[in-house]
Amino acid sequence: MDTWNRAAQIGMIVTGIVAGLAALNAAEGIFAPLTLALVVGIVLSPISDFWENRGFPPALGALSSLFLTLTVFGLLILMIQPVAAELMAAAPKVWADMQGTVNLIKGFLRGLAKVSEGMSSAVGTDANAAPAAPAPGGVAMPGISDALMIAPTVLGQIMVFAGGLFFFLLTRNEIYTWIASLVTGRGRRVKTGRRLRDAERVVSRYFVTIALVNGGLGLATGIALQILGLPGAMFWGVVAGVMNFIVYLGPAMVAVGLLFAGIAAFDGLHALLPALIFVGLNGLEGQFVTPAFLARQLSVNPLLIFVALLLGIWLWGALGGFVAIPLMVWVLVFADMLEPVSETPPVAQAA
Repeated sequence: MDTWNRAAQIGMIVTGIVAGLAALNAAEGIFAPLTLALVVGIVLSPISDFWENRGFPPALGALSSLFLTLTVFGLLILMIQPVAAELMAAAPKVWADMQGTVNLIKGFLRGLAKVSEGMSSAVGTDANAAPAAPAPGGVAMPGISDALMIAPTVLGQIMVFAGGLFFFLLTRNEIYTWIASLVTGRGRRVKTGRRLRDAERVVSRYFVTIALVNGGLGLATGIALQILGLPGAMFWGVVAGVMNFIVYLGPAMVAVGLLFAGIAAFDGLHALLPALIFVGLNGLEGQFVTPAFLARQLSVNPLLIFVALLLGIWLWGALGGFVAIPLMVWVLVFADMLEPVSETPPVAQAA
């Protein structure tokens, strides 16, 4: 009977988790920006503490953090927009160059088919197919009507993010007290509240450290691409730094983007250099720089990082990948499975 009861409990827990994940996925437009607001609020909590420790009202810290966040996001958009438009304009050239590469590969396959008759049945159909013609009129560009269609959704998500960030920073002490009273008894509320503060501090320091590392990667990428002569080199440096917050997937997306940018800007093998330079710099960062900075802060199983990343991307795409790791660190510290920074012995951190 105990076995059946335990199985029923496990089944209910699994069902609840699946139902919760499905709800988070279905209500992405609300939960994704709200979760981002909570993560940003935890990262920026030292700013609120700075003002509160000097006797200023909590609203001032919340407003200053909100203004700083919106300003940074606005600057990123202003930096990205011109180069993104330039890349869109260069899309027909990229397509034509890629078609030339595809035709070269098809010619190579035709040569293999002539050498080996046994492979002709497997390769012949694709190899002898006529090259695909570019779409009439080039690559279709999004128009004003497309932007107007998505504008209300984007504006709504910005409002959810801004409101969530402001009210979390304004009332986070009350929220922590409520969580402590909800999950523990009266005698352990102080310890639980301290654990919540520890989790907040670890995530904030982790994010600041990663931000410095990613900023250095972005600066090095921008300088290297500028020396190479790639148009919009500093823009790509910013993109490299921002996308590196999304572990594994972000750098891969930047490498693909730089491959397209190289094809648009250069000819021949020179077109591969932007992507190769970034891959080399990212490899140095992942294998040496990040472990050196994080070794004394936290040590997390790489498999756990990978699973958290997959879950975040499955739920909310790139935004989910951005918030997955900070949320995982917060949960581990709160659950007493990862010690705070001051208590953690030096342990090598996987890149």
